[in-house]
Amino acid sequence: MPRSGDELTAGEWAVLALLAESPTHGFAVARAMAPEGEVGRIWSVRRPLVYRAVETLTGLGFVRPARTVSSPTGPQRTVLEVTPVGRRALMRWLREPVAHVRDARSMLLLKLLFLTRSAADLEPLLSAQRAHFAQLAQRLAGAAEEAEDFDRALLLWRLESTAAATRFVETMLDEPARARRGQSVR
Repeated sequence: MPRSGDELTAGEWAVLALLAESPTHGFAVARAMAPEGEVGRIWSVRRPLVYRAVETLTGLGFVRPARTVSSPTGPQRTVLEVTPVGRRALMRWLREPVAHVRDARSMLLLKLLFLTRSAADLEPLLSAQRAHFAQLAQRLAGAAEEAEDFDRALLLWRLESTAAATRFVETMLDEPARARRGQSVR
């Protein structure tokens, strides 16, 4: 069964975001997504999976071939560009807070990376994320009060993880405005 655009993986969102920055070919995207690449520091994807992500994104109508260019090291490369539909999906994804604390290490950091690279204001996402984590913490605290044995331990762990993620978001919100817009702080 085909997936919808709302069901993209972290790697697929990262590929889409890279292509939205500038039309390029899959090899360049794979280089950025390698463990030592700029995006790979947060979420690395092997080259075959980058090409699979491109196929998925193309199938969803989020990217399309723009042109081919010659390569000094092999066959011609297809330059890919993001479609208006893909750009709207990406913008929507970048504004949405992550649903689970476990996704903060991957999805939230990816969103912050790409928003920073585009010099966008991080405050709307960070404020929405803080509000979401606050609601989650409230639910977890209530459930932990009533839980017993290992269930209580698990809920307390999740509550502490939520508190740590919330502190990170609050620290980011306390950064000077220019740092939140992707400009370096000196």
